[in-house]
Amino acid sequence: MIKIEHLTKKYGERYAIDDVSFEVADGEIVGFLGPNGAGKSTTMNIITGYLSSTSGKAMVDGLDILEHPMAVKKKIGYLPEMPPLYLEMTVGEYLNFIYDLKKCSLNRREHIAEICRVTKIEEEYHRVIKNLSKGFRQRVGIAGALVGSPEVIIFDEPTNGLDPKQIIDIRNLIKELGKNHTVILSTHILSEVKAICDRIIIINDGKIVADEKTENIEQALRGNRKLSVCISGPASSVLSSIKKINGVTYAACSVSYGDGSSLFVIESQNNVDIRKPLFYMLAQNGWPILSMQYLGANIEDIFISVVDESEKEEGGKRK
Repeated sequence: MIKIEHLTKKYGERYAIDDVSFEVADGEIVGFLGPNGAGKSTTMNIITGYLSSTSGKAMVDGLDILEHPMAVKKKIGYLPEMPPLYLEMTVGEYLNFIYDLKKCSLNRREHIAEICRVTKIEEEYHRVIKNLSKGFRQRVGIAGALVGSPEVIIFDEPTNGLDPKQIIDIRNLIKELGKNHTVILSTHILSEVKAICDRIIIINDGKIVADEKTENIEQALRGNRKLSVCISGPASSVLSSIKKINGVTYAACSVSYGDGSSLFVIESQNNVDIRKPLFYMLAQNGWPILSMQYLGANIEDIFISVVDESEKEEGGKRK
């Protein structure tokens, strides 16, 4: 549905984005992650036609945004970080205004009623927008993006400034929209993409530094794999046997418990999964595993690891 090829945007000598390429399939919900100033909004603004690129291509449903700007814009619903709402209008006036602005040909009454139902703003239809809470204003912004039933919806920081309940409500709404639309969610809030997205793309300093399915994102870690394992057995013997497993670079007993079990921290070489050989070794010795979990495999640590590594590589190139 979306295809980005070698997209570059320069301001003078500074690259906002530098040779960015990725694709988003029909029906995917993709999280576009990056620190502030990484190039997320620039990329989104080029896809939506608000900015032109210095070089490269941005295509939606096979159409080049520069060659077919109006046709592409009809296929995209866009919610910028600051929704462009007219605060003196009622919700109904605003949605009808957007309907006319987009030259929508769908049945006006039915279409707007369906949008209000999906975004759960039916009861706010006659209220003036400036009197709404920030959460409902965000819903009105999403409703505006849905006018015309676009195939692609792009959200730029959709939960910024919302309270926890509002954040959950907007997340659930985006997940629901993902059933019938292709969605790109641009954000720097890591828990958001984990809760919503099928795939995660990470950008830093204008370059793509990771592109993985959400469930496989821990593979983006560039450092050692670290496990915390609780094992029932003699601590010294268990530790000695763990250190003999191929691929183990570090092992230590962090604490021993009164029930005869101990907690071990184990690190392995890059791209080496020691869980199976660890299990077989412990089973042969009759030492049960009581618990096992990755340390540093949460999405926050993955993000920091990938971004830090990309900055090291970029620093090395400059030298």
